[in-house]
Amino acid sequence: MTEMVYGTLPAQGGEPVLPKWWRTLDKWSLAAILILFGIGVLLGLAASPPLAEKNGFAAFHYVEKQVIFGGLSLIAMLVTSMMSPRVVRRLAVIGFIVTVIALLGLPLFGTDFGKGAMRWYSLGFASVQPSEFLKPAFVVVAAWLMAANEEINGPPGRIWSFFLMLSLVVILALQPDFGQASLILFAWGVMYFVSGASMVLIAAIIVAIYPVARFAYANSEHFARRIDGFLDRSVDPTTQLGYATNAIREGGLYGVGVGEGQVKWSLPDAHTDFIIAVAAEEYGLVLVLVIIALYASIVLRSFLRLMRERDPFTRIAGTGLAAMFGVQAIINMGVAVRLLPAKGMTLPFVSYGGSSLVAGGIAVGMLLAFTRSRPQGEIGDILRGHVR
Repeated sequence: MTEMVYGTLPAQGGEPVLPKWWRTLDKWSLAAILILFGIGVLLGLAASPPLAEKNGFAAFHYVEKQVIFGGLSLIAMLVTSMMSPRVVRRLAVIGFIVTVIALLGLPLFGTDFGKGAMRWYSLGFASVQPSEFLKPAFVVVAAWLMAANEEINGPPGRIWSFFLMLSLVVILALQPDFGQASLILFAWGVMYFVSGASMVLIAAIIVAIYPVARFAYANSEHFARRIDGFLDRSVDPTTQLGYATNAIREGGLYGVGVGEGQVKWSLPDAHTDFIIAVAAEEYGLVLVLVIIALYASIVLRSFLRLMRERDPFTRIAGTGLAAMFGVQAIINMGVAVRLLPAKGMTLPFVSYGGSSLVAGGIAVGMLLAFTRSRPQGEIGDILRGHVR
């Protein structure tokens, strides 16, 4: 009778953590994430040796580091996915405060590694990019505020989340880091829409994008250079976009063969921002479609499971995390095929990275925690009850 009313088996009293976690977890999404990480290591074996040779390291230096950071990422993902939404929220609030402080300290203690943007703290043996950890923490905090807005006599959480988002976007744009700023803006917009958006505010934001973009173009050489490169019809074959475009074209349907690709010898970011170009050249369109299908399955399965979620906070936070995960993958691949301006954004779980891998593991762990099955009715049950 319980199953008929609630649609899923309730948690048994005293059930061990691991069996309960495994029973309630979205195993298909977990499998897709593990496959993406495996593909990342495979592509790293092809893409990173030229850079390692150039920098005087052993051939598989970056692959070994990717496996280490990837292992930390998977551990963080699994541990986070075992937490309850309430525990995830508490840790996200602490993480948000820490990352905002770290973000504000970048102008004084950060470094740009010669890339023209102050985004990292150098630790000697590694570097940390606070904005990577800020993204999932912000999504959870903003979802908490939006959910509180729906409570009786609750605070004006939607407005608070708007000003919080606006402050972070300005801070990130000043680094400049327009890619991470756009991700935070997009995730907030999706969550705001799901929480019961004011269409007036959404319309105002859309209208404001144009003058803000014009201002950034006129006052930021970094932003203007990337927009000019994107709008220019001709593609300089000696630029990163030129190399990537040629590699994708050469790969065709099945690729030129494992280890036979040439783009990795020309692109300095072949193992990070343009890893999809290596995949397309050596393995062809077939592997690229597999990668796209894996990302799509994670996002769509997350949305489908969140549609059955009653708790507003869990539903809003999970939607924001899933949307941000999917759009980051779209941006990375869109840049490689010249559908979007260059943004310096990694492909989740596939690109080489330290901060991006570990932060991505935390973000996906949060998403898996929010999409776990729980003893509850579906939203449709509530609506049908009101109709009756």
